[in-house]
Amino acid sequence: MGLLALLLIGLAAWLIWTGRLQRMSAKDGMALGAAMVGAVMAAKGRPMIGAPLLLGATLFFFARSQPAGKRRKRANPSPAPASQDIIAARKLLGVGADADARAIRAAHRRLIASVHPDKGGTEALAAQINAARDLLIGDAAQRH
Repeated sequence: MGLLALLLIGLAAWLIWTGRLQRMSAKDGMALGAAMVGAVMAAKGRPMIGAPLLLGATLFFFARSQPAGKRRKRANPSPAPASQDIIAARKLLGVGADADARAIRAAHRRLIASVHPDKGGTEALAAQINAARDLLIGDAAQRH
């Protein structure tokens, strides 16, 4: 069990070092933490505490690795964008309601240059900015 604890700690260090930990969801992080605590507890001679944590984390990651077809599907996979989403996207990119696709792309380029993950920004913020651009370009195409 001590080897398993070392392997999990090594995995966590590798995830942090490569930056993949930033792409993990909060649930993934909690499951990884539970697995680490479980491995440490089992290594310290408390398998009754450690084993359920390890088993739970294993089942969580196994369920996450299943293909999307085997998972439960949502009732409404892609709702139509609400006007609040469009307003928030305009605010994020800093464009007005009358902005065309060219102005939206220009605002996106200016903003993404400063918050791109290669420049020290986060992937989550870059993804939000890209989603806002896509939403506004789609909205502009529908208006024209």
